[in-house]
Amino acid sequence: MLRSIDRVLDHLSVDDGMPAIIQVARRGANAVPAVIIGHGIWIVPHISAAARATIGAIADALVVLIVARTLSAVLDCVDQAYVRRPGAAQRPIKGYLQVGKIVLYCAAAVWIISILIGQSPLLLLSGLGAMAAVLLLVFKDTILSLVASVQLGSNDMIRVGDWITVPAANADGNVVDIALHTVKVQNFDKTITTVPTYKLISDSFQNWRGMAESGGRRIKRALMIDQNSIRFLSDDEIDATRRFSILRPYLDARADEIAAWNADRAEPDRRRMTNIGVFRAYVAAYLTQHPKIAEGMTQLVRQLDPGADGLPLEVYCFTTTTAWADYEAIQADIFDHLLAVLREFGLRLFQQPTGLDFADALAMPQRGGVAAA
Repeated sequence: MLRSIDRVLDHLSVDDGMPAIIQVARRGANAVPAVIIGHGIWIVPHISAAARATIGAIADALVVLIVARTLSAVLDCVDQAYVRRPGAAQRPIKGYLQVGKIVLYCAAAVWIISILIGQSPLLLLSGLGAMAAVLLLVFKDTILSLVASVQLGSNDMIRVGDWITVPAANADGNVVDIALHTVKVQNFDKTITTVPTYKLISDSFQNWRGMAESGGRRIKRALMIDQNSIRFLSDDEIDATRRFSILRPYLDARADEIAAWNADRAEPDRRRMTNIGVFRAYVAAYLTQHPKIAEGMTQLVRQLDPGADGLPLEVYCFTTTTAWADYEAIQADIFDHLLAVLREFGLRLFQQPTGLDFADALAMPQRGGVAAA
């Protein structure tokens, strides 16, 4: 009979929402033979009363198990229907449904045991009080995960599709599934990292959703300027920098400001333009006019603390796209240009000496000796 029902269900057309519904029907249909056996055994002749009672109890227990599995399939059907809603990714209910399944199967287990031993379920429930400590220990992770799922869901801390970084779990990728006990993260190398749900509450993690929703991704990178190349600019060099049209407004305003400062001051107190200052103004103007740099977001070109590796000149801005490949291309294009134009201002990048530098330094005395000879 069950095989006939399965064959009929197999021939049904399966569209959106049908797989879980079919699973409900298949599991529910299994209860029919158990009900028939449980009630029909009492009219079968030549069977002892003890055998009838045993078979009837087993059949009733089987009905309870089948009903529990059917209700579990109903919860799966609810989840399948819920995920099609537009806002389902923001408020996943999979964890709550899994808690419901745990409660359902626990209740079914108590009921099945009470049927098999012929006692009231209330008697078994009264004995569970003594096992509370054991149950809390066994279901410790489940309880922690349930609390974590409620916190994650109520505070909208994580959604399916979010890019998150979990340093403690070495996870860096997109969330593909949020369950009661685990959150699955597909890393950018296509591996899957499974993070316990409660770890997202006890440990810190970074969610990049805000960046994706803002429409702009941050560029924060510094050029290490050789401090020995920083100097004042002569009047001729200032005039030469006027060939950069984006610098002319800055040069005019800066020249007026310096002239007003120097009007009544002697030579030691006079101010002059520097190549690092003019280059910083050039970078700021270049970013302002760049078509792929977001206008409404923060743009900074600032100096950081100088150190043994030079003077860091940091570029801080946001691109107009969050796509990874496009973002990297824009960032590379900007720094390609800045690295190439740096020498136009008499500046050099700081770089640790390499083996070639030492070889050239050692070869210089020999070259000098040959030339002198």
